[in-house]
Amino acid sequence: MDFKSLKIIPPILRNLEHAGYKTPTPIQQEAIPQVLQGRDLFGCAQTGTGKTAAFAVPILQHLEENPVDGRPVRTLVLTPTRELAIQIFDNFREYGKGLHQNCCVVFGGVNQAGQVKSLRQGADVLVATPGRLNDLVNQGYIDLSQVEIFVLDEADRMLDMGFIHDVKRVISQLPQKRQNLMFSATLPKEIRTLVAGILQNPVKISITPPATTVERIDQSVYYVDKSNKCRLLVWVLKDPRISSALVFTRTKHGADRVVRDLTHANISAAAIHGDKTQNARQAALSKFRNHQVRVLVATDIAARGIDIEEISHVINYDIPEVPETYVHRIGRTARAGHSGTALSFCSINEKANFQHIQRLIRQEIPEIKEHPYPMRELVPMTKEEQRQKQLERQKDAKAARERRQQKSVQAHRGKSSTKQPQQRKASTHQPQKRGNRYAQPSADHAQWPKKQAKPLPKKQKPVLQHVKTGRTGRISASKDPSQHREVRPDLDKYLPKPLRMRPADQPLKHHL
Repeated sequence: MDFKSLKIIPPILRNLEHAGYKTPTPIQQEAIPQVLQGRDLFGCAQTGTGKTAAFAVPILQHLEENPVDGRPVRTLVLTPTRELAIQIFDNFREYGKGLHQNCCVVFGGVNQAGQVKSLRQGADVLVATPGRLNDLVNQGYIDLSQVEIFVLDEADRMLDMGFIHDVKRVISQLPQKRQNLMFSATLPKEIRTLVAGILQNPVKISITPPATTVERIDQSVYYVDKSNKCRLLVWVLKDPRISSALVFTRTKHGADRVVRDLTHANISAAAIHGDKTQNARQAALSKFRNHQVRVLVATDIAARGIDIEEISHVINYDIPEVPETYVHRIGRTARAGHSGTALSFCSINEKANFQHIQRLIRQEIPEIKEHPYPMRELVPMTKEEQRQKQLERQKDAKAARERRQQKSVQAHRGKSSTKQPQQRKASTHQPQKRGNRYAQPSADHAQWPKKQAKPLPKKQKPVLQHVKTGRTGRISASKDPSQHREVRPDLDKYLPKPLRMRPADQPLKHHL
């Protein structure tokens, strides 16, 4: 089957061919005809299966074949992250070249002025993240009353990130009569409840079951102590076959720490997470795509929307607590038919979570035993011990930050900041009550030695000198009459022309 058999209009066919699309993927074969018929649809598919084109292509064709006046927002695509929003926006522009549809993207983390300017030009397709979309709707820049097609992409990640209330607020702004499309990589109970509440008699397409992983990914695990994970990562990255690696950490601070350690080991690395600005995240992704950075360290939320086909390895630096997250992670290395390798670093306290992952994917992941940092801690800590150790690490980190701040303050102030002020000797004098301001001083107060006032130095009269102002500032003026033209050379241009043309040996005072 080819795209032409799906009854796609010629302009979009040419764009797909130019983008390198030859044969539709399974989800595209099943979803495109149903969307063109106007049916509600729920698609369960892993990342990298072509689901963006599965809804973007029929949406563009519907809008092109059914034009309206005024360019209102007719299609709304809601995504959980900025990176995914930008990726979908780029895909819409790529598939819609030569069409009469305008696409716009809005997301947080950047100034809204540029996005508002694009919205005022009209947008048939609007790709947005929930937070910025609600802000612009409340400010009156976006009207959702004429939306015909609503797309909720990465619905499972929307729930994980806590966007469900923002999504419901967006849905309340939409018209009742509309077409709804929802896509998710996993199918937990919460997603099934959301499907029942939003979609009306939907067509359900399940290309890859949630309990299966990509078969062409070579998976393996290293059992290692948590304290040796960074050393093991540096050792693994010495392999020249790892051309580009995506490393997943559980926390934002952990991502920054891994980048610092890799940089110290002369391995180029960059981090993306929620605390990074949008420009910083885009710069890191651009360097990773252009092979200026070999390792990209990311959290699970920030990694959504990363669509890079050349990722050779995915490394789980921290084992995820949710087994479905493992499927999302390793799917980053086997996109568009490519193969890949997934490595996991598992400590003794993460072993239970890793066993849940193996049960989910119904596969036993082989262990790599030949490495220089085998596991030494064989007894897992209790939750109370883990909590206590976490508090100790936080305390040590806080102390380290305070020491760094103290060093920076001392370096800024110089040597004078190291001098401690002399402590004043404690006095036995008791302070008097403020009630009576005419109270007599105590005996101790009378015995205090009186300070002798130092005589003020006599002011010396300044010696007046003849000065002049030149290009280099105020300098002593010479009384030599032969240098009369240098008294104020910068003012010669203001003199009348006859005076400027006077002979050099005639002083100016002869002409006044």
